[in-house]
Amino acid sequence: MAATGIALSLQDCIASLDKTCLPKILQVCSGVYFQGSIYELSGCEVCLSTGDIMKVIDIELLSVTCQDVGNNDTFELPICHKGLFKMVPEKMAYSTVEEMVSLRPLDLGSCLPFSFISRSELTLGNFTVGANRAMTILCVERKEGKATGIRCRIQGEQGALAEVQIPLSCRGEFYECESEEWFTLEEIMSSPHLQKLRFRFNKSNLTDRHLILSPVYQVHAIMQMRKDIVKFPSTLAVDVVDVSEQCKDMTFVTPMTLTEAHTQPDSSFPTMAEVVQEPQPQHLFLCSWLQQLHTGSQLILHRKGTSAMVLASSMKGRKSQQYFLISQKYNGRFRRRPREFSSVYELHVASAKASGLRVNVARRCDEVEEEGLPALIAGEQLDVLRCEKVELALKDGKKETVDALVCRRVQELDDDDDDDDEESVEKEAENEEIFLPLYMQCHFVEKITDNKKHRLKDLGKDFTLPLDVKVVNRDAALETDPLVSFPSLRLEEVTLEPTIQASLPQSPQNCFEIPTRWLSMFICLTHDRLPLPKDQFPADHVEMVTEVTESFYYEFRRQTSSDETPPPRPPKRNTGMSSSLKLKEKPSIPCKKTSSMTDNPKDVAKPSPKDLPKPLPKPLPKPDSVTLSRTDSATDVPKPAPRDVKHLAKSNTLTKGVKRMTLNIKKRPPAPLPPDTTDDLPPPVCPRKNIAQQTSGNAEPNTYERSDKKVIISDAHADVDSDHDYEELDSGTMTEMIKRAQESSMFF
Repeated sequence: MAATGIALSLQDCIASLDKTCLPKILQVCSGVYFQGSIYELSGCEVCLSTGDIMKVIDIELLSVTCQDVGNNDTFELPICHKGLFKMVPEKMAYSTVEEMVSLRPLDLGSCLPFSFISRSELTLGNFTVGANRAMTILCVERKEGKATGIRCRIQGEQGALAEVQIPLSCRGEFYECESEEWFTLEEIMSSPHLQKLRFRFNKSNLTDRHLILSPVYQVHAIMQMRKDIVKFPSTLAVDVVDVSEQCKDMTFVTPMTLTEAHTQPDSSFPTMAEVVQEPQPQHLFLCSWLQQLHTGSQLILHRKGTSAMVLASSMKGRKSQQYFLISQKYNGRFRRRPREFSSVYELHVASAKASGLRVNVARRCDEVEEEGLPALIAGEQLDVLRCEKVELALKDGKKETVDALVCRRVQELDDDDDDDDEESVEKEAENEEIFLPLYMQCHFVEKITDNKKHRLKDLGKDFTLPLDVKVVNRDAALETDPLVSFPSLRLEEVTLEPTIQASLPQSPQNCFEIPTRWLSMFICLTHDRLPLPKDQFPADHVEMVTEVTESFYYEFRRQTSSDETPPPRPPKRNTGMSSSLKLKEKPSIPCKKTSSMTDNPKDVAKPSPKDLPKPLPKPLPKPDSVTLSRTDSATDVPKPAPRDVKHLAKSNTLTKGVKRMTLNIKKRPPAPLPPDTTDDLPPPVCPRKNIAQQTSGNAEPNTYERSDKKVIISDAHADVDSDHDYEELDSGTMTEMIKRAQESSMFF
């Protein structure tokens, strides 16, 4: 755009502006302000280049720059400076009164009163003014709208005051006088004509320095493709020109975030938008449409709204976990899956959200008396009742009050069982309540009797999340449903997300929902023409499933998780072992050493029988107990029989017997010493016997007679209909095999 105005420096242009005439449109016509890559001031980034257009909407006085006339030194003073300044008169001489008045900074009336002197006497009619007499101008005399003279006040020698009228054409040698008035910095900056005068400090060591005061403004402007109002100082070294008349109809495009676009009125949609800055961060979403949003790409914004979404995750397995945001408009069908719990505390959290929880014990848990943990058998069912504080009796006799989950054992009754004793045992076991401390580690699986198919929105109403589900019927509206391939999904939490439904211009019917809270992207509404009229848009197909990353999952959980108390810590284990488990010290065998080292074993002193340790007596087994020796392996301990209601009484008896088992790990007596032999030579080696020379022996002779009848092996045929695989052998092969076997047995 060609600038036709007068180019001024930015400082002079802003100083000449009046707030009442704002806004003004300025164009940079000369100079480039570029420091590194950006200019940063109070969080605002500014880069001015030749040709940039800005709309000045406000100016704010920041400080005052003081320039020393003598040495051109500059320094800044804040606008709140409390010092006083006195005006320094000009030292130049004026030849006429008209010249002195015309050279005032602006209007004479705005700077009155001011004083001057004349080096020579002035005769004004019947009144004579002496030389170097101070005269103060009071006003300007006008006739028919034209200045003709000035009215001045003169103070006499006796203090009397007189007023005289001096024509503008009066000639002489006139000088300005120093005013006795003092000004603050704010007063000087508020008057445009005072800004052009020179001042000096009052009551300071700098009274001899004459200063030129210049204001420094902070400019508030709007620029093209800038999201916020730009703020920069007026001291930038650029030249600008006023183009307000040429650009009065110009519209400045302001970028906005997705959150700001969501606040636009409903009447603004649908509309066209342009991506000003690519989405950040991109590591939160794994969707196809995100890769097509580049700087400069176009978007169709259909509507805004708030969508109910469910955060879901796949189960841990060989493959890495995947995470999804599923809209509640998803039309697939789900079926519940049993949840797994790895501790009693997880059972407590799940039961607190929904009562009536029944679980199966997945793994056997042994009883630990030191921690008050009961024994659980794999496969038994438990009904979670409540959580309360209970007093557990530990093995060492101490009692401890802990938070425990009260559960009831549930037994499946057998209709064919008519035994009265077993029926009483079953009834007692069914009503048995057990206390599971919250710190107990055990594996449970939820028991589900519901086999119905549910919609996603119904699951959120009828059940409490989290839930484990499986997609049994895909959403027919989706081309590819990514949820069908997973054997199990965990629905974590429901959230209401502000979204903008958008699509790309090349496929306006394929829409997707952009979560404005999780995607930082700058766009600008271009108001371009839509690909199709508003009333002719086809039925849109919205993507109901958006895959997200692990970073999104944990960030979402961090923001939405409440301040839940951590699971309780188990009591400290007793490191000291009981007396029955302590190992006794190994008895040492004393031996005497010879004074010299020798290889002859005869020289080694033998221990006497008195020095040998005595064998320890075997402990007598206690009644109803089983004694285990240290050499018994873990496989020798009898495992509990499978749980069966018919044999529940026997199972309880076996459990009581196992509880009374003791572990005997006393040391066995050492092995006896080898016999005392005086022969140090190795044992003799028996020579091999020659089979050919062995003609006689104590064994009875072989009385079997060899038959000359040949056995025909080749006549036997294999049964082709048999399931076994047989190998056919001929007579030569069989004979050779028998001979080789005989030779091998003779050799050994």
